[in-house]
Amino acid sequence: CNSRRAAAVWLLASATLANAQTAPTLNETVVTATRTPQPLAEVLADVSIIDRDTIERSGARGIADVLARVPGIEFSRNGGPGNVTSVFLRGAESRHTAVYVDGVRIDSQATGGAIWESIPLALVDRIEVLRGSAAAIYGSDAIGGVVQIFTKKGEQGAPKPFVSLGVGSDRTAAIEAGVSGAGGRFDYALSAAHQRSDGFNSRIAPTANPDDDGYKRSSATTRIGFKPAAGQRIEATALLSELNSQYDGFAPGVDDRNHHRLRTLGLNWQSQWTARYNTRVSLTDSASRYESTPSPYLTETRLRGYLWQNEYRIDRQLLTATLERREDYLENAPIDAKRHQDGIALGWGYAGPVHTLQLNARHDRDSEFGGQTTGGAAYGYGFTKNWRANVAASTSFRAPTLYQRFSEYGVRGLVPEKGRNVELGLRYTERASSFGVVAYRNRLTNLIAFGAAGGCASAFGCYENTAKAKLEGITVSGEQRVGALGLRGSLDFQNPRDLDTGHLLARRSKRHATLGADWRAAGWILGAETQLSAPRYDNSANTVKLAGYGLVNLYVTTRIGRDWSLLARVDNVADQPYELANTYATSGRKFWFGLKWAPL
Repeated sequence: CNSRRAAAVWLLASATLANAQTAPTLNETVVTATRTPQPLAEVLADVSIIDRDTIERSGARGIADVLARVPGIEFSRNGGPGNVTSVFLRGAESRHTAVYVDGVRIDSQATGGAIWESIPLALVDRIEVLRGSAAAIYGSDAIGGVVQIFTKKGEQGAPKPFVSLGVGSDRTAAIEAGVSGAGGRFDYALSAAHQRSDGFNSRIAPTANPDDDGYKRSSATTRIGFKPAAGQRIEATALLSELNSQYDGFAPGVDDRNHHRLRTLGLNWQSQWTARYNTRVSLTDSASRYESTPSPYLTETRLRGYLWQNEYRIDRQLLTATLERREDYLENAPIDAKRHQDGIALGWGYAGPVHTLQLNARHDRDSEFGGQTTGGAAYGYGFTKNWRANVAASTSFRAPTLYQRFSEYGVRGLVPEKGRNVELGLRYTERASSFGVVAYRNRLTNLIAFGAAGGCASAFGCYENTAKAKLEGITVSGEQRVGALGLRGSLDFQNPRDLDTGHLLARRSKRHATLGADWRAAGWILGAETQLSAPRYDNSANTVKLAGYGLVNLYVTTRIGRDWSLLARVDNVADQPYELANTYATSGRKFWFGLKWAPL
């Protein structure tokens, strides 16, 4: 009954947003939609942007907690922020989202998909989320969408240092520090962070260790740019994060621990050769290492990338041609395997006052599976100055992981998973207001599932290309500012189903929503957020049900002096118990206080 009342309140607020008459800045530049910078007003893809101010006000300790407040995204986690995390974009599996940090691809060839808990939120400056398949631009893996994570970039002027301190519930503490700036031909940004928490008892099963499960994370990043000549820029990026977190396994009383190490390196050369023609050359390398103790397990994935992208502009048209190579390596004893994919991609876009069109095609040749061709087409019609309708269709694929092919459960004859996505959208934007609705359907075939024994070395079971799924839904979102009051919200109706069994996909709800409001006056920002989720099933057989929940969070932030700012938050104000995974607890009511020094 309470959840129904909360949903009714949310729908009333959503209607207010939908009928408001005022939108966000349209000249903001995004890169994720087409892999090249373009104004938000010209973007046909379904994109969200999360800036640093939003991240800081969130008080979140994990990147998934921030993403869960974005339309179309849910997540599950086995306990606290340092434990196994899955992110579902439009209901797709976690492995079906391509993830980049400063343009460097990160992935696990053991589990499939990015290891979300290893990404340090403290060093993130901006996040761009693209919903919908984008394999014709990015190649393998972008079935459900793409998440691009950016660290801070130096801006022209004197050095800008900052230091922030935070403390919170569960004896959680964090410190972050950095400096950025630019002068002459150089720009730079350096930052480091350390977090620790005693955590809470994350496993509520009677046989689990009843201790608190905390974590420690240390991370650092650097981004240095150099302009050797007019129109030329060379940039080097690096990120290192180490995470030690506790979890409860299956042996009572054992202090089980995760040990994560994430490293990314990037070298980029951008050249503006003429007013119309520019290129980008990138060399990237990432390593994702995971070890558990005292239960011995060790796996390491390494990805290397090589990119040459060409862009040519003719008035309102943009032509792109890209050559890309990706090399995957997996060490997971006794596995020591590698493969590579070579891709060529072509794109053409037109952005007019009324009509907008984007066409993309890509061919990838995998050293194991041969060729995979994907395509995408999107059209936008601006029938008034503020209203635009979009329609898009695309195909996608994900190659099996090296673990799925070469482990004891592996089958070498596995073929890539494939998707076919169509969507229709309507968007309104004007100054400080926006409203959007998107309907989508993504049909997935050749999905890799864990099946019966017989095709591999294990008597327990083997991977097989037997599953099919349909991801369909409608996302409604809006944002409105009236004077000092700001409102924002999103509502997702979705139906992610296994087509063979008719069951809902595990840990995904049919309805989820967020609603936020903030009041700005006299240097203060007072905010409230609501997160709502309908019931889900913990397993693919739909026999273990997870109850729905509604969370309310409150925060306040203000400047105390010229260079100091203060943040205070209370999350889960009602101290509601809920689960994101069966037998795993979540934190109850929690407090966070942060103090930041950043000279203006």
